[in-house]
Amino acid sequence: MLTSRSLVGKPALLTPHKGTGSPFVPQGSPMFRLRGKKKMFSSLLHFWLFLGIYLAALLGNGLIITAIACDHHLHTPMYFFLLNLSLLDLGSISTTLPKAMANSLWDNRDISYLGCAAQVFFFFFFMSAEYFLLTVMAYDRYIAICKPLHYGTLLGSRACVHMAAAAWGTGFLYAVLHTANTFSLPLCKGNAVDQFFCEIPQILKLSCSHSSLREVGLLVVSACLLFGCFVFIVVSYVQIFRAVLRIPSEQGQHKTFSITVMVSYLKPPSISSPSLNLVVSFLYSVLPPALNPLIYSMRNQEIKDALRRLYEYTFLQH
Repeated sequence: MLTSRSLVGKPALLTPHKGTGSPFVPQGSPMFRLRGKKKMFSSLLHFWLFLGIYLAALLGNGLIITAIACDHHLHTPMYFFLLNLSLLDLGSISTTLPKAMANSLWDNRDISYLGCAAQVFFFFFFMSAEYFLLTVMAYDRYIAICKPLHYGTLLGSRACVHMAAAAWGTGFLYAVLHTANTFSLPLCKGNAVDQFFCEIPQILKLSCSHSSLREVGLLVVSACLLFGCFVFIVVSYVQIFRAVLRIPSEQGQHKTFSITVMVSYLKPPSISSPSLNLVVSFLYSVLPPALNPLIYSMRNQEIKDALRRLYEYTFLQH
């Protein structure tokens, strides 16, 4: 009989559990314990930090979504994809930060087995879909700048909806595949997740070594696919920058550069230091959703004009 250390101080048995996808789950109330600080000051500091970032992400992405949805001047392919990106950003940051804030505020590191599985699924879904959407956005900018005469033909409204749906659908299938595969593994090494949210690599560390090879292989295949998307993005933007450099007008170069800013999410495959691993996970999972609105709207006059018109219509005409 396999055993693991209980999350509440008592030993918990890992036994075959019929009726679920996981062959071994703790008896009683299966839980994972997330990483966290026990000191009250540190916990409160983490809470206020997470709260500030979360509110910034909600405000920034919410403003972009509202501006694009309400202003007909922004009903173009580029802003349609940007609206989808903001929705994915809201989803990804809402998957991790509310639970992390609650844990910091109440000094409780436990998360249920089903809660952990749901967090893995939604986080993987939103992040995968976002990466595929960034690939679509790179293609959109490449066609708009390098092949402008074909833009209306290649990126009509129906094509844009199909590409966005493909990004969301692919992310959903990836999330189902990885979540089902990860939580079908037997857990042999306790339940302590060395992270502030449930992350697949950290859960694999808890599984039996011979059982995790299947998910590791799946992660390698996924990494190869994502690397292919990354190469496509880089090549597209290299072509875009080459086209921009041929634009004689300085104003034209400024405008083109202002609409081709993007953020890539790269995480080193192996980091030995747990603290460094925590920092890197924070950087790739939390900061992009909060910074994307600033990056995409900071030098985008059309977004600023849409927000100004929305403000005038909402507050100055009543």
